[in-house]
Amino acid sequence: MLYKSRSFTVSSAEGHGAVKVSIIGIGKLGASIAAAIASCGSQVVCVDVNQNQIDMLNAGLAPVQEPSLPETISAHRANLRATSDYRDAIHNSEVTFVFVPTPSDAHGAFTIQNVAKAFEEIGRALATKNRYHLVALGSTVLPGSTRFGLLPILERTSGKVCGKDFGLCYNPEFVALGSVIHDFLNPDMVMIGEFDTRSGAGLEEWWHHHLQTNTSIRRMSLENAELAKIAANNYLTVKITFANMLAELCQQMPGGNVDVVTNALGLDRRIGSRFLTGGLGYGGPCFPRDTAAMGFLSRLLRTPSGPIDAVADFNRGMPKRVVRQISSVLRPGARVAVLGLSYKPMTPEIVESQSIALALEVIAAGCRVCAYDPLAGGRAKTELGNLIEIAVSIPQCLEGAEFVLVTTADPAFRSLTAADFSGAANPVTVLDFWRMLDPELRGYTHINYIPYGSNLDGEANTGILARYWEASAAGRETGYSLLSSADVTTRFEGG
Repeated sequence: MLYKSRSFTVSSAEGHGAVKVSIIGIGKLGASIAAAIASCGSQVVCVDVNQNQIDMLNAGLAPVQEPSLPETISAHRANLRATSDYRDAIHNSEVTFVFVPTPSDAHGAFTIQNVAKAFEEIGRALATKNRYHLVALGSTVLPGSTRFGLLPILERTSGKVCGKDFGLCYNPEFVALGSVIHDFLNPDMVMIGEFDTRSGAGLEEWWHHHLQTNTSIRRMSLENAELAKIAANNYLTVKITFANMLAELCQQMPGGNVDVVTNALGLDRRIGSRFLTGGLGYGGPCFPRDTAAMGFLSRLLRTPSGPIDAVADFNRGMPKRVVRQISSVLRPGARVAVLGLSYKPMTPEIVESQSIALALEVIAAGCRVCAYDPLAGGRAKTELGNLIEIAVSIPQCLEGAEFVLVTTADPAFRSLTAADFSGAANPVTVLDFWRMLDPELRGYTHINYIPYGSNLDGEANTGILARYWEASAAGRETGYSLLSSADVTTRFEGG
């Protein structure tokens, strides 16, 4: 099959006539996406300012840590090279994808200074190129950034006109660290924000050649695509936070079990089961800053941001709430083991990690913390110094621990058995936020196993609810509108 457009031609035969691609930025996303594109048969030239990363990629090595990246680079090394020369990259490619950081400022807005510098260099290279070239921005930005902040830079530095001499799209990726290559090649959908029809059609054609599945492609304006990217992550934070709220409710409800509740909810096609597992809050380099950016955008455009602000507040306060919940069994001076330091399994990334935030709260409560993570230990050691003892193995982490927090659902922790906790002199309490060791650790005298989001003290909580509804049946004030939740608890516990 042959896809044609006014800009370039793509052959579906791997490696024959395939569009040559340049990637600006070979960090966490760019390097993996470059390798994924190379695996489809395209020649890919990468540009970065970091000479060490350039040298590593040219040597066939992964410049960043990401599952399957080393193997993919090694297998398709002939299709990959890196340089610091923008002119080389632009003149030897037909499509350029830009993946450079857009850090958040003090107000929560995404800054575009790094992208602007890249666009200046792209523009200078385009000034000496006599063929049509398509530029696609993949970095997360606020609505209006591409059209009003970046397009003028391309036109000024190139001396050319967008739509006539070059194309421009906003093409965000919906990928997750730990599975970037797979997610890029198997997306749920592809979203293209287009400056004009020619730009959008050219990028859609490119995607048809590289997709490994029959994926829907949606084309829209630049601004709608910019908003949709941020909105997707914000919606997921709402869903995660809702599940975490259910987990906290289930802990206080007789027989409560968050998995029973969310599994039922997930069968409703309007809701779905993904991202509906109660546990620790969200973190990482995207979700927290995307909620902050949505709040900033709402304030900028004078629209309400209450729901997103509430989600961020709930998520931010979770580590403190957890420590309050377990304070009765956290003996000052006790050794606490934390299994998990990254913000999620299968990544070394610790930005906005709830595991680390929880560990620091435990230290603030007067306990000693030893932590282990298969991938993030080194980075956590560099970041935290001597605040937390970083173990090199699970047994070392568990040695002498009175309390164990299983904070990520890492595969390394799923194989734990009761025997792994048998070395403690006294019974050890294990709080499992993802309930992955249930029922493996139940029923042992030396283990007090607490599956987060499940109620193990039905009698006490039955008493609260029973007294509340007994008062209601007797016609006394139930506190629906007059009493805060704290007042209700105090009143019907006999306070």
